[in-house]
Amino acid sequence: MVLVRETVAQDWQPLRDIRLAALQGAPDAFASTYAKEAAFTEADWQDRISRGGTFLAYVPEVSASEPAGLAGGFLRPERPGAVALISMFVRPRARGRKVGEALIAAVAEWGRARQATTMDLWVTETNSPARLLYERCGFALTGERQPLPSNAAVTELAMARPL
Repeated sequence: MVLVRETVAQDWQPLRDIRLAALQGAPDAFASTYAKEAAFTEADWQDRISRGGTFLAYVPEVSASEPAGLAGGFLRPERPGAVALISMFVRPRARGRKVGEALIAAVAEWGRARQATTMDLWVTETNSPARLLYERCGFALTGERQPLPSNAAVTELAMARPL
């Protein structure tokens, strides 16, 4: 069983901990870096939470208190009707338990509630497990490519799906 909920102010420490674990464990999968976000203050994490669209997933049989996964969504001002899926991460010990699917569904629901009709994301070209997850969840490559903002030597591919 996977429990997903949108973050609230009291979640800043678990959010920080899983985000930093993601940045350390997969440094070439995100547009940010561990060094940058490790320097964030409580106020920075609270600000991220206050914008809405950040979700934590829990798998009680793995850990009742530590988040198993993280994902975020934000409305794209340059693409009306689109919600971006960002910061997707599932702890290695929680993989294979449908945590990714549950997080994607939560962000999709959040986007639909804000009148989004499509959801898009960027995934690194070499991250085959993530690409397979996204394809299982209805995403398809759009043909767009760009360098990863945190490491220009890595290429990201755009994927999208209707909501």
